[in-house]
Amino acid sequence: MRAAFQPENELERELAADPEVARGLAWGEPRSSHPEGTVGAHVADLLRTIESWGETEPRRGELRFLAILHDTLKYRVRDWLPKVGENHHATRARRLAEHYTTDERLLAAIEQHDRPYAIWRRTRRHSARERRAVDRLVRRVPDLSLFLRFVELDGSSEAKNPEPIAWLRAELGRRGLLG
Repeated sequence: MRAAFQPENELERELAADPEVARGLAWGEPRSSHPEGTVGAHVADLLRTIESWGETEPRRGELRFLAILHDTLKYRVRDWLPKVGENHHATRARRLAEHYTTDERLLAAIEQHDRPYAIWRRTRRHSARERRAVDRLVRRVPDLSLFLRFVELDGSSEAKNPEPIAWLRAELGRRGLLG
Protein backbone atom coordinates (compact mmCIF):
# COMPACT_ATOMS: atom_id res chain seq x y z
CA MET A 1 0.00 0.00 0.00
CA ARG A 2 1.18 3.50 -0.81
CA ALA A 3 1.84 5.64 2.29
CA ALA A 4 -1.30 7.37 3.56
CA PHE A 5 0.57 10.61 4.09
CA GLN A 6 3.90 12.31 3.70
CA PRO A 7 4.88 13.86 7.04
CA GLU A 8 5.23 17.62 6.85
CA ASN A 9 6.50 18.41 10.35
CA GLU A 10 7.97 16.78 13.46
CA LEU A 11 4.55 15.85 14.87
CA GLU A 12 3.57 14.11 11.64
CA ARG A 13 6.94 12.33 11.54
CA GLU A 14 6.19 10.99 15.04
CA LEU A 15 2.73 9.84 13.89
CA ALA A 16 4.21 8.15 10.81
CA ALA A 17 6.73 6.30 13.00
CA ASP A 18 4.10 5.05 15.48
CA PRO A 19 3.41 1.33 14.88
CA GLU A 20 -0.14 1.73 16.26
CA VAL A 21 -0.88 4.44 13.68
CA ALA A 22 0.65 2.32 10.91
CA ARG A 23 -1.51 -0.69 11.85
CA GLY A 24 -4.61 1.47 11.94
CA LEU A 25 -3.94 3.10 8.59
CA ALA A 26 -3.46 -0.32 6.97
CA TRP A 27 -6.80 -1.65 8.28
CA GLY A 28 -10.04 -1.79 6.33
CA GLU A 29 -11.74 -3.00 3.22
CA PRO A 30 -14.11 -1.21 0.86
CA ARG A 31 -17.55 -0.68 2.39
CA SER A 32 -20.51 1.59 1.65
CA SER A 33 -19.39 4.59 3.71
CA HIS A 34 -15.71 4.09 2.80
CA PRO A 35 -15.43 2.67 -0.72
CA GLU A 36 -11.76 3.67 -0.76
CA GLY A 37 -11.04 0.71 1.54
CA THR A 38 -8.32 1.17 4.12
CA VAL A 39 -8.27 3.90 6.72
CA GLY A 40 -5.04 5.06 5.10
CA ALA A 41 -6.76 5.51 1.73
CA HIS A 42 -9.50 7.52 3.49
CA VAL A 43 -6.86 9.66 5.21
CA ALA A 44 -5.07 10.23 1.90
CA ASP A 45 -8.37 11.40 0.36
CA LEU A 46 -8.95 13.80 3.25
CA LEU A 47 -5.44 15.23 2.98
CA ARG A 48 -5.96 15.85 -0.74
CA THR A 49 -9.23 17.62 0.09
CA ILE A 50 -7.47 19.85 2.64
CA GLU A 51 -5.02 20.80 -0.10
CA SER A 52 -7.81 21.53 -2.58
CA TRP A 53 -9.55 23.73 0.00
CA GLY A 54 -6.44 25.88 0.29
CA GLU A 55 -6.45 25.80 4.08
CA THR A 56 -3.70 27.88 5.68
CA GLU A 57 -1.80 27.40 8.92
CA PRO A 58 -2.57 26.78 11.68
CA ARG A 59 -5.94 25.37 10.54
CA ARG A 60 -4.30 23.27 7.83
CA GLY A 61 -2.03 21.51 10.35
CA GLU A 62 -4.91 20.99 12.78
CA LEU A 63 -7.08 19.41 10.09
CA ARG A 64 -4.20 17.19 8.96
CA PHE A 65 -3.66 15.96 12.53
CA LEU A 66 -7.39 15.22 12.90
CA ALA A 67 -7.55 13.50 9.52
CA ILE A 68 -4.58 11.25 10.27
CA LEU A 69 -5.82 10.07 13.67
CA HIS A 70 -9.65 10.19 13.67
CA ASP A 71 -10.32 6.66 12.32
CA THR A 72 -6.93 5.09 12.99
CA LEU A 73 -8.12 2.84 15.82
CA LYS A 74 -11.18 1.38 14.12
CA TYR A 75 -9.28 -1.89 13.93
CA ARG A 76 -9.22 -2.10 17.75
CA VAL A 77 -13.01 -1.93 18.17
CA ARG A 78 -14.45 -5.21 19.42
CA ASP A 79 -17.43 -5.98 17.18
CA TRP A 80 -19.07 -8.26 19.76
CA LEU A 81 -19.31 -5.36 22.25
CA PRO A 82 -21.42 -2.20 21.99
CA LYS A 83 -19.54 0.49 20.08
CA VAL A 84 -19.71 3.04 22.89
CA GLY A 85 -17.29 4.51 25.41
CA GLU A 86 -13.87 2.90 25.35
CA ASN A 87 -14.99 0.52 22.60
CA HIS A 88 -15.77 3.35 20.17
CA HIS A 89 -13.07 4.09 17.59
CA ALA A 90 -13.27 7.83 18.24
CA THR A 91 -12.68 7.41 21.98
CA ARG A 92 -9.76 5.13 21.26
CA ALA A 93 -8.39 7.64 18.74
CA ARG A 94 -8.63 10.39 21.33
CA ARG A 95 -6.61 8.29 23.79
CA LEU A 96 -3.94 7.82 21.14
CA ALA A 97 -3.98 11.55 20.26
CA GLU A 98 -3.44 12.38 23.95
CA HIS A 99 0.10 11.02 23.52
CA TYR A 100 0.74 13.78 20.98
CA THR A 101 -1.22 16.80 22.19
CA THR A 102 -3.01 18.27 25.17
CA ASP A 103 -5.05 20.64 22.97
CA GLU A 104 -8.64 19.94 24.01
CA ARG A 105 -9.93 21.49 20.78
CA LEU A 106 -8.21 18.75 18.79
CA LEU A 107 -8.95 15.96 21.27
CA ALA A 108 -12.67 16.82 21.44
CA ALA A 109 -12.91 17.05 17.64
CA ILE A 110 -11.47 13.55 17.31
CA GLU A 111 -13.64 12.10 20.06
CA GLN A 112 -16.88 13.70 18.86
CA HIS A 113 -16.39 13.59 15.07
CA ASP A 114 -19.10 10.96 14.45
CA ARG A 115 -21.54 12.35 17.01
CA PRO A 116 -23.40 14.74 14.66
CA TYR A 117 -24.23 11.88 12.30
CA ALA A 118 -25.42 9.71 15.21
CA ILE A 119 -27.66 12.50 16.52
CA TRP A 120 -29.03 13.24 13.05
CA ARG A 121 -29.72 9.56 12.37
CA ARG A 122 -31.35 8.68 15.71
CA THR A 123 -33.52 11.67 16.51
CA ARG A 124 -36.63 13.24 15.09
CA ARG A 125 -36.07 16.70 13.70
CA HIS A 126 -36.44 19.50 16.25
CA SER A 127 -37.35 17.11 19.07
CA ALA A 128 -36.44 17.72 22.70
CA ARG A 129 -34.18 14.67 22.54
CA GLU A 130 -32.32 16.17 19.57
CA ARG A 131 -31.93 19.55 21.31
CA ARG A 132 -30.49 17.88 24.42
CA ALA A 133 -28.08 15.82 22.33
CA VAL A 134 -26.87 18.91 20.46
CA ASP A 135 -26.58 20.80 23.76
CA ARG A 136 -24.30 18.04 25.11
CA LEU A 137 -22.23 18.07 21.92
CA VAL A 138 -21.81 21.86 22.02
CA ARG A 139 -20.68 21.69 25.66
CA ARG A 140 -18.07 19.03 24.80
CA VAL A 141 -16.52 20.82 21.82
CA PRO A 142 -14.50 23.95 22.68
CA ASP A 143 -13.86 25.03 19.06
CA LEU A 144 -17.04 24.61 17.05
CA SER A 145 -15.55 26.25 13.97
CA LEU A 146 -12.70 23.71 13.81
CA PHE A 147 -15.08 20.88 14.66
CA LEU A 148 -17.55 21.80 11.92
CA ARG A 149 -14.76 22.14 9.37
CA PHE A 150 -13.46 18.69 10.28
CA VAL A 151 -16.95 17.15 10.12
CA GLU A 152 -17.31 18.75 6.67
CA LEU A 153 -13.94 17.31 5.70
CA ASP A 154 -14.70 13.80 6.96
CA GLY A 155 -18.06 13.89 5.18
CA SER A 156 -16.67 15.28 1.93
CA SER A 157 -16.43 12.03 -0.01
CA GLU A 158 -19.12 11.27 -2.56
CA ALA A 159 -20.04 8.13 -0.62
CA LYS A 160 -21.13 10.17 2.41
CA ASN A 161 -24.60 11.64 2.85
CA PRO A 162 -24.34 15.46 2.95
CA GLU A 163 -27.61 15.85 4.92
CA PRO A 164 -26.10 15.39 8.41
CA ILE A 165 -23.55 18.12 7.73
CA ALA A 166 -26.21 20.53 6.47
CA TRP A 167 -28.29 19.67 9.54
CA LEU A 168 -25.36 20.36 11.90
CA ARG A 169 -24.56 23.66 10.21
CA ALA A 170 -28.22 24.69 10.47
CA GLU A 171 -28.40 23.67 14.15
CA LEU A 172 -25.29 25.64 15.03
CA GLY A 173 -26.58 28.58 13.02
CA ARG A 174 -29.94 28.52 14.79
CA ARG A 175 -28.08 28.72 18.07
CA GLY A 176 -25.95 31.63 16.86
CA LEU A 177 -22.77 29.55 17.22
CA LEU A 178 -21.30 30.04 13.76
CA GLY A 179 -18.83 32.87 13.27
